[in-house]
Amino acid sequence: MTFLAKPRLHHPSLVTNKVGYTRRDYEGRISTLCAGCGHDSISAAIIQACWELDIEPHRVAKLSGIGCSSKTPDYFLGASHGFNTVHGRMPSVLTGANLANRDLLYLGVSGDGDSASIGLGQFANAMRRGVRMAYIVENNGVYGLTKGQFSATADRGSKSKKGVINSDNPVDLVGLALQLGATYVARSFSGDKAQLVPLIKGAIDHGGAAFIDVISPCVTFNNHGGSTKSYDYVRQHNEAVSRIDFMVTRSEITTEYAPGSVIDVQQHDGSTLRLRKLHEAYDPTDRYAALSYMNAHHALGEIVTGLLYLDPIATDLHMSLNTSDTPLNSMGMKELCPGSRVLEKINASLR
Repeated sequence: MTFLAKPRLHHPSLVTNKVGYTRRDYEGRISTLCAGCGHDSISAAIIQACWELDIEPHRVAKLSGIGCSSKTPDYFLGASHGFNTVHGRMPSVLTGANLANRDLLYLGVSGDGDSASIGLGQFANAMRRGVRMAYIVENNGVYGLTKGQFSATADRGSKSKKGVINSDNPVDLVGLALQLGATYVARSFSGDKAQLVPLIKGAIDHGGAAFIDVISPCVTFNNHGGSTKSYDYVRQHNEAVSRIDFMVTRSEITTEYAPGSVIDVQQHDGSTLRLRKLHEAYDPTDRYAALSYMNAHHALGEIVTGLLYLDPIATDLHMSLNTSDTPLNSMGMKELCPGSRVLEKINASLR
């Protein structure tokens, strides 16, 4: 496999942020995803958010699981810490890293297959424990790396590329995050950069478990009309002896629309994605009202986007466990292993 390397030299006139970095300094390798993939738009939004927040790249730890979405951390923040875990296990590895070094900013990138199927239990416990991180799910409703099977977030009635109808109800990760206690919950569309960048900035700066579900169209396997996640329309009448796929280069789908309004976004296959942006008077501090609002508009076929819920007094796992302000990875043997007498005292307190 051949990798294309980006030039290391930067133009001297590139604008720098307050910590002396250009936007290029927050980039990674050249993406190998399909042209027009919504995931690349999310990577660009993360790059923009970190640059605008004046974050030093080495202060960020980015973790992912398995899938198209979990490849994307290689495409942004090339100078940060990174760890690609096994399928669905990103939250637990991130939790361990967070407990060892609370001084880093943690960015968890996952997909609908990685988080809503094999990793659902991991996702649920990270949310309820309040692990401080920005958890971003790049949601396209399919397993792209294994040729487009339905994921757990695929809509009931969706048609696969092979013409199979999905008979299962979808897992709503936003609803779960709200119910499980996440203190920052948002949903966005990969093509709405004006909305997505500030949502990512807010998640990174949040003091608890922050979750963003980003609808991200798959230009290769989302192949049916009417899907909320843009499946390309299945070739129903193709009865050729063999099937040869040609992946047409697509342009990124982008949109802009005012708060409180609804917009129909035309997808590559001719299907329509209907988005409703929260109005400016919306109160994001009521968890149960957020659930009710989201469900009411879902019944109308609309995907509500924006900051759905925010707890202004967020707590995290370190506060719940009353851990030391000094990161564990910077302690010495004396602090980490104080001896048998201290251990006996601790054990006695638990009897």
